[in-house]
Amino acid sequence: MTKEKKLWLTFILVMIASFAVLGYYGFKIYQEAPPLPNKIVTTDGEKIFDGQEIKDGQNVWQSIGGQEVGSIWGHGAYTAPDWTADWLHREALFFLNHWAREDFGNAYDQLGEEQQAALQKRLQLEIRKNTYDEKNRTITISPLRAKAIAFLSDYYAGLFMGNPDLDELRSDYAIPKYSIKDQDKMYKMNAFFFWASWAAITERPDSEVTYTHNWPADDLIGNKATGDLIIWTGFSIILLLFGVGVMIFHHARLKEEETPEIPKEDPLMRQNITSSMYAVKKYMWVVSLLILIQVSFGVITAHYGVEGDAFYGLDLADILPYSISRTWHVQLGILWIATAWLATGLYIAPAVSGKDPKFQVFGVNFLFICLLIIVLGSMVGQWMGIMQKLGLVENFWFGHQGYEYVDLGRFWQIFLFVGLFVWLALMVRPLIPVLRRKTSEKNLLIMFLVSSAAIALFYGAGLMWGRQTNLSIAEYWRWWVVHLWVEGFFEVFATVVSVFLFVRLGLLRTKTATLSVLLATIIFLSGGIIGTFHHLYFSGTPTAVMALGATFSALEVVPLVLIGYEVYENYKLSRATRWIKDYKWPIYCLIAVAFWNFLGAGIFGFVINPPIALYYMQGLNTTAVHAHTALFGVYGMLGIGLMLFVLRSLYRFQIWNDKLLRFSFWSINIGLLLMVVLSVLPIGLLQTVASVNHGMWYARSAEFMQQPEMAVLKWLRVIGDTIFAIGLVTFVCFVFSLKKDKNIPDNKSRLE
Repeated sequence: MTKEKKLWLTFILVMIASFAVLGYYGFKIYQEAPPLPNKIVTTDGEKIFDGQEIKDGQNVWQSIGGQEVGSIWGHGAYTAPDWTADWLHREALFFLNHWAREDFGNAYDQLGEEQQAALQKRLQLEIRKNTYDEKNRTITISPLRAKAIAFLSDYYAGLFMGNPDLDELRSDYAIPKYSIKDQDKMYKMNAFFFWASWAAITERPDSEVTYTHNWPADDLIGNKATGDLIIWTGFSIILLLFGVGVMIFHHARLKEEETPEIPKEDPLMRQNITSSMYAVKKYMWVVSLLILIQVSFGVITAHYGVEGDAFYGLDLADILPYSISRTWHVQLGILWIATAWLATGLYIAPAVSGKDPKFQVFGVNFLFICLLIIVLGSMVGQWMGIMQKLGLVENFWFGHQGYEYVDLGRFWQIFLFVGLFVWLALMVRPLIPVLRRKTSEKNLLIMFLVSSAAIALFYGAGLMWGRQTNLSIAEYWRWWVVHLWVEGFFEVFATVVSVFLFVRLGLLRTKTATLSVLLATIIFLSGGIIGTFHHLYFSGTPTAVMALGATFSALEVVPLVLIGYEVYENYKLSRATRWIKDYKWPIYCLIAVAFWNFLGAGIFGFVINPPIALYYMQGLNTTAVHAHTALFGVYGMLGIGLMLFVLRSLYRFQIWNDKLLRFSFWSINIGLLLMVVLSVLPIGLLQTVASVNHGMWYARSAEFMQQPEMAVLKWLRVIGDTIFAIGLVTFVCFVFSLKKDKNIPDNKSRLE
């Protein structure tokens, strides 16, 4: 059996085994998710909420932005609090102050340590006990807890509606007045807040651990780190060290392949540019515009963390609230990166065969129009949803679903899902004749198509939840999209495309490239598929999910130990021959991808991945550090690099503005690094200390986040953001300068 067949077999086995585990524990999540009751009643028989009100309340929360306005169970935005942590701490203080005045005639914080300890124990016995009756699907609470709910409902109604006493706090949280305009909707959202908080403090049947594995951390309510968190953290670190050792040993025993003879001329200069390849140019222009728009919303979003409801004194919140700017910033980031990658695929497929199948140009243009409609339509729908101009059902379909990274309404999701299959068809058709010829590139092309099919297929996981699906189950499927689609199969696609470009340039042997891609894919997916669970430690999932997530997410880091070798190899390729200098900046983008893969995905990712670390860090700015350096640093820089490869081929006769590209490249990367080092990382670390010492509620509170030193750190972000934004603006200027330069031969004249 050849090496290629062995690797293909291993790849198939890894996929089958990994998805079997992912599916089995997905079934367990369905079975063991925090129960949604039919009703919540007091021991006196008074109904507080019913099940439908909780479900509708979840939809109300989604309609105002959901995870873009604070977070639930630690998943979401960072400016406002985590509502579960906030609710539980305020509820605890209500109980403790009530009992302190009733029993001792004084406020709780005025009591002695022994009296406080006794009341804390009483509180924990009261609220941690699981009173859910599975037969009647009823949660029973005490009359005092009902009073606490009424008290908190008034507080949150004032916060999300118009209580003038909460104007300053509302500004600190970047929540506009009357984010919710209807009292009935507010009542229902409070029902959802209570249920989500109930799951975070209620112990599972026959257990001393809550549904969210004692998250959020808060000693007052008895939510403390468990032994399982520490044990599986230790195991993940040991496994990481073992995996690193094996990886280094395996790499050391590999024999160096002979470097292929470098072509004397650029092979792509002899390549025909078909009509459909030329049509891809407009994708690059749109990507450039989306980059500018996305960065603009990023600047506004970051600034809301300082001024709350204004942008340098301008009152934007009434027409562009934080939840909208953050939604668009996150969504456009994914869309422009994905569009750059999809456009690269559309360019490569006909380049291999050298000609277009029938209607290929029509397909490329049709898909382009569809993408524009999806981008603009979903943005308009999200604005209308958050501005409360849509009903709850209409909001689900056309507005804002409220789930971070999957914010667009269900109609737009389905539209995009269909569009991805149109893209897949446009990829497959030109390659069929090449595959039939059984050339040496066959296995590499098959991997190219497999990764393309996975991109189209796995976005469908975003259609697996409904409008009122249990939050635990929706989170399970949401991370299929975020982790498997965005972080997983796009990573595989990017690896294949990058290697394939080097093969087409004559810088890598086809066989070596094929073996390299298969091995890299196997290693990455071995940890990456089951590693999806590391996002679900505290989302109402069984303990086994945490064990598997901790174990396999550690393996995701293992391949990154050889990043230095990859950087060196790519750097050597950039200096291999004279004509390769034309590809200097695309190759340098790949070098930057390797750097950010190691720092952003590897170091900053593993810092928050172990269970005990994430227990205190989930929902803090440490997550934003990983998100920015991994999403833009890895996938964004790769998108820019792929764009430059395509543009180099399209504008093959033009002498590029090397100074402009150099300035852009270094500004983008230095700006991103300064953004993290000067601001986001220090804020996240200070929040972590606060979370460990006082609890998650305090680390996200206005009391902590509005301290003078925190304000200074927020303002320091302007330095990195400005340099970063200037770099992206100059990159966009470079792209459009190619279109305007008339002192070159017309590339279109080279069409077949």
